[in-house]
Amino acid sequence: MAKSGEKQGQPKRSRRRKVAQPRSVRGIRPYDSETVFSLLADTMGEVAHRPRLDGVSELVWTILSQHTSDLNAGRAYDALRARFATWQEVVDVRTPLLVEVIRHGGLAQQKAPRIQEVLREVMERTGDYDISFLAEMPLAEAKAWLQTLPGVGPKTTGVVLSFALGMPAMAVDTHIHRVSQRLALIGPKITADEAHEILEGSIASERVFAFHVYLITHGRRVCKALRPLCNACVLAERCPSRAKLAEPGDTRQPDAGLAAKPL
Repeated sequence: MAKSGEKQGQPKRSRRRKVAQPRSVRGIRPYDSETVFSLLADTMGEVAHRPRLDGVSELVWTILSQHTSDLNAGRAYDALRARFATWQEVVDVRTPLLVEVIRHGGLAQQKAPRIQEVLREVMERTGDYDISFLAEMPLAEAKAWLQTLPGVGPKTTGVVLSFALGMPAMAVDTHIHRVSQRLALIGPKITADEAHEILEGSIASERVFAFHVYLITHGRRVCKALRPLCNACVLAERCPSRAKLAEPGDTRQPDAGLAAKPL
C-alpha cells in the first residue's frame, strides 16, 4: 500500500542533502582551502593588508558598491566626500540631494536613504561615527553588531571587519561564490550568505584576508563566469568543473597581478 502523499506507480523522490563541503565530486577529491591558498599564493605572491578606509567610511563605500562596478562606486564615494565635510552633514541633508550626489553609483534612490539610516543608527548607538571598537570584540559579536544595522548583511560585514579593521572575517562576492562552488570548496546548494561562515572556518584566521584576495582575483582573471581559462589554471588538476568548462586548444593566459579591492 502506498504511503500517504505518494502516487501509486511512481518512484519515491529522494531529497538531496545540502552539503557544506563535498569530499568527492564525480570521483574527484577536491582541493581543501589551505591547498587552494598555497597554490594561488605561489602564483600571485604575498598579500599585504593595508586598511584603505576607517570602519564607517568602508561601510558607506560598501553600500555604494552594491550592484555596480568598483569604478562607479568610487566615483559616487568621491563625490559624496567632496560635497559633505562630515558624516553628520550626510545625515542632515535632504535625501533627494544626496541621491543626486551619489547618482554615479547606481540605485541612488535606494542607497541614499540606506546610507542615512545606517549613519543615523551608528550615531544613536555610539554617540560618534567611529566603529573601531568592533576590532576589540570577539568576531561573532562584531558581526552581530554590524548585522543589526539596516540592510547590512554578511558580505558588507565581512568587507568592513576585514578591510577596515583587520579582523578575520570572510567577504564573499559573486566571484568568490562562483570559484568556491566550481572547486567544491562549498556545496552546489550553498548560498553566498551561507558561504561566508564555511569558507571563513576552512582556513587559518591569519589567512582569511589574503584568501579573499586570492579567490576574487582568480575569479576575475581565470575562473570567469563566461569562458574560464581552465587550461591556464593552477587549480585545474583537481577541479571538479574542469571537464565541463575547459575549451580544447584554448591558449589564453590570465593577466598578472592582484585584484585587491574587496568587491
